[in-house]
This record gives sequence, structure tokens and C-alpha cells, in this order.
Amino acid sequence: MKFIFERDTWQEIYGAIRKNKIRTIITVIGVTWGVFLFVVLLGMAKGLDNSFRSQFNDFATNTMFLWGQQTSMPNNGFKRGRGMQLTLDDVEALESQISDIEYIAPRNVTGQWGTPPGQFVRGSKSGAFKVFGDYPTIDKVSKKKIFDGGRFINEEDIKYERKVCVIGEDIYKQFYDKGEEAIGSFVKINGIYFKVIGVYKPTQQGFEGDDSIFLPFTTFQTIFNQGRNISWMVITAKADKNIVNTEAKIKTALKRMHDVHPDDDQAFGSFNLGEEVAKINGFLAGMRLITYIVGIATLIAGVIAIGNVLLITVKERTREIGVRRALGATPSEIRGQIMLESIMLTFIAGLIGFVFGTLVLWGVNNAVGNSDDVPILNPTVDFFAVVGALLSIVLLGTIIGLIPAQKAVSIKPIEALREE
Repeated sequence: MKFIFERDTWQEIYGAIRKNKIRTIITVIGVTWGVFLFVVLLGMAKGLDNSFRSQFNDFATNTMFLWGQQTSMPNNGFKRGRGMQLTLDDVEALESQISDIEYIAPRNVTGQWGTPPGQFVRGSKSGAFKVFGDYPTIDKVSKKKIFDGGRFINEEDIKYERKVCVIGEDIYKQFYDKGEEAIGSFVKINGIYFKVIGVYKPTQQGFEGDDSIFLPFTTFQTIFNQGRNISWMVITAKADKNIVNTEAKIKTALKRMHDVHPDDDQAFGSFNLGEEVAKINGFLAGMRLITYIVGIATLIAGVIAIGNVLLITVKERTREIGVRRALGATPSEIRGQIMLESIMLTFIAGLIGFVFGTLVLWGVNNAVGNSDDVPILNPTVDFFAVVGALLSIVLLGTIIGLIPAQKAVSIKPIEALREE
């Protein structure tokens, strides 16, 4: 193996490459493109994954939303088309009967689903906005980002039916001067004074936007005369529970409580976020798999191309190899030189592909930044995946190099010297 460190070995390799510059460059491009494609595709897949996870970073993904609709089947003397009205009694019953539930948050709203919006007034300015009635539990399901100095609704607000509110950033911009303190100020909602206790920032996964108002649930019920009725409920299953199975249990229980036919699938509407998240995770996993398949296939094609070029090179250098053998070069030295040439070309090509791929990802990251309009966030590649790819192509280069190397040592010196 000492020939590896000899200057003559590297000079011979350089000379062989120099004689076939165009062919060598074209071949190297194949491996470079393979590594480049592998790095870029893997980085983009990671960027998509990062973007998706950031959108739901503050949201419990094992969650479902449930509301009342109309029955589609008659049952026990009740006609079809009967409206289902959810109440706090349903919430309490589900909490006691369904052990899968981690959090359950009843919600009410005005300004959606045909209900009139709340009238918001501050000074001489007024506007109409969605008003939500919520328990503090909703903050555990969908974390609200409150500006410094403010807070979200707490249990004391619920208990004493306090007239406090949390407003969205867009409302703040419309009704307050830049830099003006909103916390502690008083506003009117439907003619009643409320104290502002917080201003929330919009989030990518939020369903309320940045132009909504949050009131304590009990206060909302009194002001809007809702009694024990609720618009819908948000339910999060425990971490070790399947939200799809939990949804089925909940609907079965509600059908029983509301005297709905067991086969009626229209009485209660729902949206299972956990199920949708699982689909997206499956899509992202498929993207990563495709990335690996395409990248590895391209790498193998590039390495095989290097092997083909070396086979042609060996054919062209038959006479030279014969002279070296006649002068005393051993088969291991001939074999080693050819393999070393294959390994060197493969490694350099892979390194160039990695550098260019990394530069492209860096450029994409700088261009995109933290924009919400582009579904790619911080596209990066796993260091160990790249190292593994480089080591793999070097190994492949070694294996592929064995073919022309064995071809070279199989040439008998006397026949090589006769080669024209």
C-alpha cells in the first residue's frame, strides 16, 4: 500500500486523467449531479417538513373539532332533519364517559355561521368583528401568542364572569396608535365596557385570524344570551390514544344522548386534525423516500459511468501497462493505481456536488427567509446523511474500480507490448 503515498503514482493518475480531459469531466459531472440532486432534494424535503411542523408547533395535533348538524335518518319517533344543539351538558357527559379525552374546550362565537358580528367601539372608532367565548383550556389546545405585558383568559375570569377581553393584533392596529398601550384600556363590545387584558399575535395554524376578540366563556354566554348552548367543541385525545378511534367513541356517545340513529353520520359534523396531520406526515415520509431513491439511483449511475471510462482508459493504455509490467510493476500496483483513480474521481465529484447543493440550499433559505407564503422553512440536510452518501459513493467507486483494475492486471506483458 506504500505506492499510495508515492509521488509517481499520483503523477501517473494525473497524466491519465489529463489525456482524457473531456471524457473525464463529463463522467465526473454524472456523480456531481447525483450528489447535488441528493442534497437539494433532501434539503427541500426537510424544508417542507420544517414548515409543516412550525405551523402546528403551538397546536395539539391529536385534536378534533365537533359541531351539531341535522339528522339524516328518523329514530324513535323523531323525523329526519332534526337540528342537533350541543350544550355544556354534552361536554360534562363526554368528560366523564370518554377516558381517551385529554382536553375538551366548548366554544361559542358570534360573527360566523350566520350570526351577527360583535360591535367593537373605542372612542370615535367602531367596527364589527368575530367574538369568541372561551375557557382557558383552549390555550392548551391552541397556544395563543400574547404580546408582552398581556395575558389570556384565566379561571378567575370564568368564575367571576369578568368583563375582560383579548383582542387581535389587527384590531389593535386599527384602534390604537403605534406604540400606544392597549393593556388596561377600556373598549365597548355590544354596548358593554370591557377591559383589554391582552393582544394576541396571529399564528399560521390559528383558526381565528388576527381580527377576533376573546371573552371569558361565562361572560359571553350572559351577554349573548346563550344559556348552556355551545357552537362547537374542540377535543384533544391523550398522547397514547388514536384520535380517529376517540372520534368514533365520542360520536357514538352523542348519538345515544341525543336519541340519534346509530347509523346516522350526518347528525354531528367533525374535522379530525389528527387524521389530516397523519396524512401529511405520510406524504412527507413518501417525499423523503423518493428523495433517497432518486438520489441513490443517480449516484449509482454516475459511479458506473466512471467505471466505464476507466475500462476504456485501460483499453487505451494496454501498451503502457505492458511496459510497466515488463519493467517489474506488480499486479497489485497496477490494480491499486486504477482503483485509486476511481476512488479519487468519485470523491472529488461527490465533494463538488455537495458544495454546490449546499450553496443552493443556502441561497433558497436566504431568498425565502421566514416568509409564510412559501412552504419551505430552513431547508437543510442531515450531516450524517451527507457523510453516509459520500462514503457510499467512495465505496461504490472502489467496487466499480475493481472491474477495470482486474482487466488491467489480466493483460499479459508480452501481449500488451504487441498491442498497436
